[in-house]
Amino acid sequence: MRRAAAFLALIVSAFLTHAADYAPVVPGLKLAFPKDFGAHPDHRIEWWYATGHLETPKGPMGFQVTFFRLRNKAADANPSRFSPTQLLFAHAALADPAHGKLRHDQRIARGFPALAETRTGDTDVFIDDWSFKRVDGKYVARIPGDGFALDLVLAPTQPLLLQGDAGYSRKGPLPSQASGYYSEPHLAVTGTVKIGAQSIEARGSAWLDHEWSSQILAENAVGWDWVGLNLEGGAALMAFRLRDKEGSTVWASATLRRDGKVRVYAKDEVRFTPRRTWRSPRTGVTWPVEMGFEIAGEPWVVTPMMDDQEMDARGSTGTLYWEGAVTATGPGGAKGRGYLELTGYSERLRF
Repeated sequence: MRRAAAFLALIVSAFLTHAADYAPVVPGLKLAFPKDFGAHPDHRIEWWYATGHLETPKGPMGFQVTFFRLRNKAADANPSRFSPTQLLFAHAALADPAHGKLRHDQRIARGFPALAETRTGDTDVFIDDWSFKRVDGKYVARIPGDGFALDLVLAPTQPLLLQGDAGYSRKGPLPSQASGYYSEPHLAVTGTVKIGAQSIEARGSAWLDHEWSSQILAENAVGWDWVGLNLEGGAALMAFRLRDKEGSTVWASATLRRDGKVRVYAKDEVRFTPRRTWRSPRTGVTWPVEMGFEIAGEPWVVTPMMDDQEMDARGSTGTLYWEGAVTATGPGGAKGRGYLELTGYSERLRF
C-alpha cells in the first residue's frame, strides 16, 4: 500500500506540470515505422493497449494487456539515476464467463534500465517479468499475473490503421488536444492462458492501439467511451467520445475501414447512447455496459460478454474503469467482436 501511495503522489506531481512543458502532438504529424512502434519519451503519456477474444476448450474468453508510460518532468532536477523521470504501469485482465468477473492484476515501477523500460525504436516494453514486445513483426505478450497468466503471440493480418488525420487524432476543440494514434485490427492470436495451475490452449483475434499525447483531455472532459471492433469480413471500426460531467459529448470521432477504404467521421457524425447499465457490487459505480452508437446515422450496438468487467486500478494508476469484451451488431446485418472501454464514471479520469 505504501508503494502504491508513493506512486500516486508521483502521478500527481507529474500532472502539476503544464502540458506546454512537454513535446506537443501537432497538425501535420507524420508517422514513421518502425520508429513509431517504439516509445515517445518526450511526450507526457503513452500506452500500448491490446485486447482480444479467445476461443479455448473451456469456452470463449477475453483478454486485455496494457502498458502505460508517464513522463514526470517534476523529477528532472534530481540528479540520481533512480530519479522517477518515467513512471511505468501495466494492467492485465482475463474475462471468463464461467468465472463471472474479471481476473486482473497490475504492476507499477519507475523506469530503470533492464528492470522496467519502454524502449524507443520499436515496441519493447516491460516491467520485471511482464512484457510486450514486437519480434519479427509479431507481438509477444508474456504476463504472469496473480491467479492467471497470458502467453500470447499476436500476428498482423492487415496494414496499420492510422487514426484521425494520418495518425494525428484530435481529442478536443484545441489543436493541441490531440494524440499520435494508430491501430492494428484483426491480429491473429495464438498461445496459452493459465488459470491457477491449468494451462489452456487459446486462439483468437485481437486489436492493438498505440497512442501518445501531452494533452489528452479537454478541461471540461471527465472521461471517455471507446470501442474497437474487428468486423466479420475483415472490416475494422473504432469510435470514441469524450464526455463532460453531465454526460454530453465534448469531442467524438470514428474510423471505419472496409474493403481497403478508410473513412474518418467528424464529431457531429458520432453519437453514443447507453442502452443498459450495471452497478458494481464492489465499488458502487454504475457502468453503461451495453452501448448503442451511431456513425453518420447508422446504428450499432455492443453487448458485453459478461457484465462484471470492472478494472480496479486504484493500486497503480489510481483509476477505476470498465474494460469489456463485447459483441457488435450494425447496419445491414454487420457483426463483429471487440472491446468497449468506459472511463470517468466514478470520478474525473486522473490518468
